[in-house]
Amino acid sequence: MAVNYSAKEEADGHPAGGGGAGGGAVAGGGGGAAKTRKPDNTAFKQQRLPAWQPILTAGTVLPAFFIIGLIFIPIGIGIFVTSNNIREYEIDYTGIEPSSPCNKCLNVSWDSTPPCTCLINFTLEHPFESNVFMYYGLSNFYQNHRRYVKSRDDSQLNGDNSSLLNPSKECEPYRTNEDKPIAPCGAIANSMFNDTLELFHIENDTWTRITLIKKGIAWWTDKNVKFRNPTGDGNNLTALFQGTTKPVNWPKPVYMLDTEPDNNGFINEDFIVWMRTAALPTFRKLYRLIERKSNLQPTLQAGKYLLNITYNYPVHSFDGRKRMILSTISWMGGKNPFLGIAYITVGSICFFLGVVLLIIHHKYGNRNTSADIPN
Repeated sequence: MAVNYSAKEEADGHPAGGGGAGGGAVAGGGGGAAKTRKPDNTAFKQQRLPAWQPILTAGTVLPAFFIIGLIFIPIGIGIFVTSNNIREYEIDYTGIEPSSPCNKCLNVSWDSTPPCTCLINFTLEHPFESNVFMYYGLSNFYQNHRRYVKSRDDSQLNGDNSSLLNPSKECEPYRTNEDKPIAPCGAIANSMFNDTLELFHIENDTWTRITLIKKGIAWWTDKNVKFRNPTGDGNNLTALFQGTTKPVNWPKPVYMLDTEPDNNGFINEDFIVWMRTAALPTFRKLYRLIERKSNLQPTLQAGKYLLNITYNYPVHSFDGRKRMILSTISWMGGKNPFLGIAYITVGSICFFLGVVLLIIHHKYGNRNTSADIPN
């Protein structure tokens, strides 16, 4: 009777079912089939799948370099020109310079009373067409710090009533205050940006307030999915947040962020925008929208403007900077020349390498590389 040996059994030096000193069961006998570690005889497990290994020759490499260059360079030029066509105006209102109107507010604290205000005049040399987006920008503010990013309770922000009164321990040390749970808890919410920016157009010594829209600035998924007020009577947020207290640095509780019920509490869009942490220490966040009212006139015409700032947010203690940015957008978003420059650079390098390799191939490619061996 023939007996089959597996690779494992051969390595062990004895066959399956082979009796030792006392004699064991024979493979296929009453003891059941012998266990084996041999892979199944399939194309995948035996590594017999068909494969293609390209052979890199001058006829395949050179066209690839030229094609990549000819595609990337026009795309990069288009993106770069589009980015440059975006109107953008930026004002640094930190107040570091002694001549700045906001220098008097430089050392403001969270609980300064009355709040410090400053006025900055500026001139737009060119009109802003289409819709205009107003951003606030911060520098040297590390929202990407690990402990800072974790310092929140997503269940509480999603309207869970039990988490409202018993926040996550990740929120420490901004979890409770005076034996009351903080809503919203955590370091992110506690450091929410709270400057107030107002924009006026000045013409013939007359101030015309520019309408700033505060809705529609947050992501739809954040507004409608991730953030929810506690369940209950939605028209009485004071009762819903009863038993909680405001964050330490906030001047008022979360249910008084706005007078409109659909923009108050945890679903306040300024709050939602701030809670989406930035990846870099210098960032900007959307503050307001300025919609175009007429196709015949620009949204912001060229001329003199005034920015009225209620300066509440302290940044001087950590050498931070604050900015206000007015910007239009294009099909690719805001002003960002990096992507266009990257496409142009990669395309140019590929095209240059293609030319160099073509010259080398033309000069040395046809030379006989075999050495002549004398008889």
